[in-house]
Amino acid sequence: MKVYDIEGFPNPARVRIALAEKNASQHVEFIAVDVMAGEHRSDAFKAKNPDAAVPCLELDDGFCISQCTAITEYIDGTFDGPSLTGKTARERAQISMMNRRAESGLLDAVGAYFHHATPGLGPDLETYQNAEWGQRQKGKALETMAYLDGVLARNDYMAGETFSMADITAFAGLIFADFAKIEVPSDLIHLSAWRTKVAARPSIAG
Repeated sequence: MKVYDIEGFPNPARVRIALAEKNASQHVEFIAVDVMAGEHRSDAFKAKNPDAAVPCLELDDGFCISQCTAITEYIDGTFDGPSLTGKTARERAQISMMNRRAESGLLDAVGAYFHHATPGLGPDLETYQNAEWGQRQKGKALETMAYLDGVLARNDYMAGETFSMADITAFAGLIFADFAKIEVPSDLIHLSAWRTKVAARPSIAG
């Protein structure tokens, strides 16, 4: 299988971490997409992923899967190792719920701030910006950080006592927040402790 991505970007990082957690990185060919040159918006790439975004997973038969959650679910179901998406109905529901909260409330909100309220990726790629919307999304990201801190005051991880897809998404959201210069409030001690713990995992620390 092939993964089309750009190393260092937050959403591609989610898939790379998932693969590393499953000890499956060696089974994938990574193909770099020149996002800064707009390659992700080319007709050739949109034939694989109409979302015009990375990452995109292409299976050996040519079938393509986009959206990080869908890609992670495929990876989790394909390779051996600890489950990232849950084994029981309750686990799957809890992980899916927390993953979506981390994605929409943190990662996507930071992305909206970055692309709308800052220069983002530059004028050639940021063809439409709404600074007011971007600032509102920054506030949403900070609210979500506070919410996640409360979750982590009760749990070891985002969706309970085991590491999951929700932790990968939240961690990528904080990476993006650093890049966008959104500081994690210093009083969110549970979120900060969780981040230090997750950063030490072999799939992330390298």
